[in-house]
Amino acid sequence: MREYDFHSIEPKWQDLWEAEKAYRTEDASDKPKLYCLDYFPYPSGDGLHVGHCRNYIPTDVISRYYRMKGFNVLHPMGWDAFGLPAENEAIRLKKSPREITRRNTANFKRQLKLLGTSYDWEREINSSDPEYYRWTQWFFLLLYKRGLAYEKESEQWWCPHCKTVLANEQAKDGKCWRCGTAVEKKQLKQWFFKITDYADRLADDLDTVDWPERIKIMQRNWIGKSVGAEVVFEIVSASDSSRHPVTVFTTRLDTIMGATFLVLAPEHPLVQEIVSDGQRADVETYIANAKTKTEIDRMSTEKEKTGVFTGAYAINPFSGEKVPVWIADYVLMGYGTGAIMAVPAHDSRDFVFAKKYGLPIRQVITWPGVTYEESVWNDLYSEHGSLVNSGRFDDLTTEAAFAAMIAEGQEKGVAKAETNYHMRDWLISRQRYWGAPIPMIHCPTCGTVPVPESQLPVLLPDVEGYEPSGTGESPLAGIKDWVETTCPVCGGPARRETDTMDGFACSSWYELRYTSPHDDKVPFDRAKVDYWLPVDLYVGGAEHAVMHLLYSRFWTKVMYDAGLIGFTEPFARLMNQGMLLSYDGQKMSKSRHNVITPDEVVEQYGADTLRLYELFMAPFEQEVAWSKEGISGAHRFVKRLWELGQRSIDASHGELRPARIPGFELHINKLTKKITEDVEKFKFNTAVAAFMEYFNFLSGIVRADETVLSTVEWQSGMHQLLVLLAPFAPHMTEELWQEYGGVGSIHRQPWPAWDDSKLVESEVEVAVQINGKVRGTMVVASDSNDDELEKLALRQDFVVKYTAGHIVKRVVVIKGKIVNIVVQ
Repeated sequence: MREYDFHSIEPKWQDLWEAEKAYRTEDASDKPKLYCLDYFPYPSGDGLHVGHCRNYIPTDVISRYYRMKGFNVLHPMGWDAFGLPAENEAIRLKKSPREITRRNTANFKRQLKLLGTSYDWEREINSSDPEYYRWTQWFFLLLYKRGLAYEKESEQWWCPHCKTVLANEQAKDGKCWRCGTAVEKKQLKQWFFKITDYADRLADDLDTVDWPERIKIMQRNWIGKSVGAEVVFEIVSASDSSRHPVTVFTTRLDTIMGATFLVLAPEHPLVQEIVSDGQRADVETYIANAKTKTEIDRMSTEKEKTGVFTGAYAINPFSGEKVPVWIADYVLMGYGTGAIMAVPAHDSRDFVFAKKYGLPIRQVITWPGVTYEESVWNDLYSEHGSLVNSGRFDDLTTEAAFAAMIAEGQEKGVAKAETNYHMRDWLISRQRYWGAPIPMIHCPTCGTVPVPESQLPVLLPDVEGYEPSGTGESPLAGIKDWVETTCPVCGGPARRETDTMDGFACSSWYELRYTSPHDDKVPFDRAKVDYWLPVDLYVGGAEHAVMHLLYSRFWTKVMYDAGLIGFTEPFARLMNQGMLLSYDGQKMSKSRHNVITPDEVVEQYGADTLRLYELFMAPFEQEVAWSKEGISGAHRFVKRLWELGQRSIDASHGELRPARIPGFELHINKLTKKITEDVEKFKFNTAVAAFMEYFNFLSGIVRADETVLSTVEWQSGMHQLLVLLAPFAPHMTEELWQEYGGVGSIHRQPWPAWDDSKLVESEVEVAVQINGKVRGTMVVASDSNDDELEKLALRQDFVVKYTAGHIVKRVVVIKGKIVNIVVQ
């Protein structure tokens, strides 16, 4: 019997599949289609570790399964190659990012092939290829023409280590999402995409996709839609009595009669206009201190709120009351209007602030059976109810009061209904080299104008050094021959935009490019996109919930509005894999020296063992730690499967008997149903468990009677088992299939169906006891009655043996389980 030599078997089939282009995808077919896509991976210098395989292996199983089900499957792979990591590595190694990217992508591709994945490599794309980023630039121009790309000077998050600005989403917990350095603020001229124009649709359309609920919640929270009102207060300057209107946004206009102070953000431009001479020093000290804090710190609910009085007062437009104006760092200039009305009786944050600084607290909402206690906060105080201490609005419900105040406010020009959002426009500029150049030109005569489409791509030039300047400019700014150009409008001297695009721009449309990756006339072929899109199954981690996934949805809606595509959501179904921790229970990292690579696992155990273990270790969405015992156990299972396959193949060469095997038909139908349903539900761990259970059933039959290997039923069942196992362990099953003399690749065989009528257990195994001790078993018809079971038991050879010379006193039958024969 041949041993399981995965070192020779797996490379053999990988090379043959590649040579035969076994997984090339047709662009047109009468078959149903499945577009299965992995997140666009960034090819790091470290290569893949086994944690990455937790989505690449399951999507390969899915793709192989649906091909066998008769689907036309698109399962492509490419590289999100632009970005800071490649540039930082280039600086460290003093090599070109292009060279590093080529090396890294080649390594990633080698590792993915090592796993036995079935990608259509003819569709491979790379975001740093000019033939790709040409169209990323084309999409920038599309957004610009539609009024969705604009440039403005603003204070932005700045990473002093990476020396570039970050979008709000990338300043996680006050730190750079890439390197973990504490971020700071910097005033720069930046490009933005107007994603806020699509806020409502981005929130509402989440109801149309099959995504994990937690991802939908994260996106809705990030969009942060708030329905309320804008109200205009008038601030009277403490220095010269001049009057300054200031707008506040509130979701609780009904509580405005309880507004006892106004709060401005420290950065608000009115602060310097209204502050009194006596308060100026304190105000300026406070402003300077606020600049050292991140927005995350300032918005934290756990940190004590601080503020300082400006000396000025504002006039409440509904009551005419003068209320003090404070500044406090928990109010942010970048959110809302940078000003809030404070109602401490009905807002917990305002309540704490008012208690700390001795500001008035006035109840204006009442609730049946509730007594307001000013000494301590109660969450009930923020609930809706009826108005009190609100003059003409007394006794109205909060909803009725809101409507009445809006009507009055609109008539007087001091209030209007408004919807506000937490989400800010997408900051797209990056002051780094390794990215797609922004295709804009700055002309002293014509202003900022787009590069003509005929001149795309704006190629990224070669440079001697990739170090960021630290001044807020990209390294591209120092390349005079590249920067200096001609204005496409007037023909005069002009300068190129030197910022590059955020890498998330490249990954906002890549799913479309896979449909026609080599087209040099258009970014994608509309007919092919209409056939393949939207993506049926998108798989990756949850870490990009409010970045990549949100940005891709935004670009898709822009393309739909422009008439380029016929759908509004790019990814119909989303699945997030759980994190795979190292054997020490910690996240894998070079610094912890606990990284496990697929290379070392495949070298020791083979790719099929790695595949089965990763599928079996835990439910797909669950976090789990790597187990050395687990991978060893999976390898033992694979070897035992191989040995049983070899024995079956040897037995198939002789004459096959037609004898039936008790329970065989039931078990193979149960297995087929289980595997089919589990694959479609992403329950790979229970599918592998079902294979193990079935193997134990087969092993038990062979141990009892090895001649079953030479039956027609056994051989047919083994063929079916190999086909079911093929998506999970593609190399071993292909090898055994060919040894069996199977026609064509096992991965092109039709997926087996099960027969529901065969799932009913027509036979059962019953234990036979003599005086309470089990002496053997017998297989009987499941509908046998007690008399039949008694007669069958007494005829068994082992019963005759053990009852010889004894008198049978009685027979006790427990139907379907036990027959106990009592003798003396």
